[in-house]
Amino acid sequence: MNWLPAWEGFIRVVEGGSMAAAARALGCTRAQVSKQIAELERRLDVRLFERSTRRLALTPAGAVFHQHALRALEAVESTETAVRNLGDAPRGTLRVSATVSFGRHWVAPLLPEITAVHPELEIELILTDHIVDLVGDNIDLALRMTRLPPEDAVARRIVSLRRVICAAPAYLARHGVPRTPQDLLQHQCLSYVLGDGKTWTLVDERGTKTLVPVRSRIHFNNADCMLDAALAGHGIAILSTYLCHRELAAGSLLTVLDGHEPDIVYGRELYACYTPSRVRVPKVRVFLDALMRRFQPLPPWERASGGALPR
Repeated sequence: MNWLPAWEGFIRVVEGGSMAAAARALGCTRAQVSKQIAELERRLDVRLFERSTRRLALTPAGAVFHQHALRALEAVESTETAVRNLGDAPRGTLRVSATVSFGRHWVAPLLPEITAVHPELEIELILTDHIVDLVGDNIDLALRMTRLPPEDAVARRIVSLRRVICAAPAYLARHGVPRTPQDLLQHQCLSYVLGDGKTWTLVDERGTKTLVPVRSRIHFNNADCMLDAALAGHGIAILSTYLCHRELAAGSLLTVLDGHEPDIVYGRELYACYTPSRVRVPKVRVFLDALMRRFQPLPPWERASGGALPR
């Protein structure tokens, strides 16, 4: 592993823009950094930098090496951390990514319960509806709604998320209740910016799919905003029951087309995804255990409804 200092020196040169800056960051001399880079170029038999009197610039080979070196060093650090933490109590900072609405309603309330039991653990919750890079974004665990978990990560299924087609009673009183998927063409529908957009795919009880190019003049990138718009009577929406179960139980939202299920492009399964190096890290393990206790065998929004939510 005597290549590690040279690789780190190379990365510091790229980050600092010069060998002098790298030397300051590493606490060594400029000559030592220069020697490391020269030995690295000799071993690889390529030039990593274009040198001028003013600056250093990566060659194409240097750019490729930089990308892979970053990931390799992160893997080394993760491996050391995983081994060092074996058998230890959860400690340090756990970085968790989740979708905005699910994270707000169901992950955020779980965090104080976990940190209360593990006083040396801190948790950062990053809410985004975009897919994060587990390595590049330094995420310990990502909660993803997907059909196919990433092949380069460990994925553990947490819960299935059901979705319903629904609207406020006031909207249905004004515009009527759709009886078939084609009836949606005569209605105002609320659409999501990400994913399926203006075309809804509905699956009936026999598994037959119907594609409906719905009319939509109001679009959202946030499910909570869509819920608010549906409650205000602005149109028909596709919503997850984890978000609207109280409104369905209270009757402030009514389901329509109950014989059809929305087929969302990113699927209905929620997975916890993490890199293989995190498998035995205590802070990841305790968070996973807390998720499984909360959402298995039946998620809390299903338990709260007593099984009365539409299927």
